[in-house]
Amino acid sequence: MGKPVNLNRYRKEKARAEKKARADANAVKHGQSKAEKSVTKLEQDRQRRDLDGHKVEE
Repeated sequence: MGKPVNLNRYRKEKARAEKKARADANAVKHGQSKAEKSVTKLEQDRQRRDLDGHKVEE
């Protein structure tokens, strides 16, 4: 006779796998790579410096 199988464990494992797959798909669809984030931050810093350079002090 075989070993008893815990169906709840398999159900939960399946749900976790589906949730992880959905999260991975969303990360690809909506996320930014580390390189893209650094480029965006550098661009924002440059724009902030340029704007501060044009500020007129009273």
